[in-house]
Amino acid sequence: MLNILVTGSKGFIGHHLVKLLQDKNYTVLEYELGCPIDELNDYIFKCDIIIHLAGVNRPLNQEDFYRGNFDLTKYLVETLNKYHKKTPIIFSSSIQATLNNDYGKSKKMAEDFLFNSGLPVYIYRLNNVFGAGCKPNYNSVVATFCYNIAHDLSIDIHDENHLVHFNYVDDVVKEFLKIVEGKNYQGQKDILSLSLTYDCSIGKLAKLISYFKQEIVSSHHLPLIHDEFELKLFKTFCAYFSDEGVNYNHVEDERGYFLELFKSKRYGQISENMSYPSIKKGGHYHTYKQEIFYTVVGRTKIVQQNINSGEISINIVDGEHPQLINIAPSHTHTIENISQDNSYTLMWISEIYHPQTADTYQKEIVNN
Repeated sequence: MLNILVTGSKGFIGHHLVKLLQDKNYTVLEYELGCPIDELNDYIFKCDIIIHLAGVNRPLNQEDFYRGNFDLTKYLVETLNKYHKKTPIIFSSSIQATLNNDYGKSKKMAEDFLFNSGLPVYIYRLNNVFGAGCKPNYNSVVATFCYNIAHDLSIDIHDENHLVHFNYVDDVVKEFLKIVEGKNYQGQKDILSLSLTYDCSIGKLAKLISYFKQEIVSSHHLPLIHDEFELKLFKTFCAYFSDEGVNYNHVEDERGYFLELFKSKRYGQISENMSYPSIKKGGHYHTYKQEIFYTVVGRTKIVQQNINSGEISINIVDGEHPQLINIAPSHTHTIENISQDNSYTLMWISEIYHPQTADTYQKEIVNN
């Protein structure tokens, strides 16, 4: 198994990346700016690939831009040369590398040095990266809006029509993982970018997040989600909303995954269900809990059967034309992905799930 050096491992992207790599059973060597240089030397000697995330974007003085963004990159390359290693490097640069400011210029210098190093390199100019765990009121408009709106704080908008390009953190780390698992480390001679990039104006972003808050605290509980960007934005918003001290679960297996997004003693629970093609889940009923299923991506077949009368109802739901499907108590139910790609369904349940009071009883649908 590969040894992977991740610089900036404690940062926003680094935290998500390290978890994903560890889940895949890779050995992760974590390095942060300011840690002993001998530790970094040892990691460089041991590693099979470097994912270079460490950098500086808000220093106390201009020189720190170059020390944090260029000098560390230069040190990585020179140390690899000292050890006569051709270790591939994945580098997270920024769209600001095209701008005439100290942050952008220091990133551009690092890019040019890597391209001229003779090493196999993959240089990504990332857009505004958002997702759970990003620090609010710092340098992320999504994190700031999510946190402030969730906590009823004001937000500042200077130009509501200003268009911003966004990358979702899970898409970023999956892109890096794809290179790691490709194992054909030839490098790329051109600047790379994520294919999954979302454009949204500042005004629309604020309205969407405000709408999420409005729906969660209303009797509806569940906002209408129209595309993948809104789903990812909603998942991000839920991470900043009060969880009332309860834990969230993420269960993943060969069928897909089930992720708890939002829990409230007052409003119940919202989860996300991802299923691979042809996968059917469910086969149980509740005696008093109520649920709502809302497929936002893919096509699903939702079947319910009254456990008393045996009456069956079937709903075919398409994410391009989503609709709310009420799951009634005393109805055993299943949800099946009948599309060719993964399906994503938001699920609301009227109370927080507790294993001790699950109110969930296994029963297969018959005569279907």
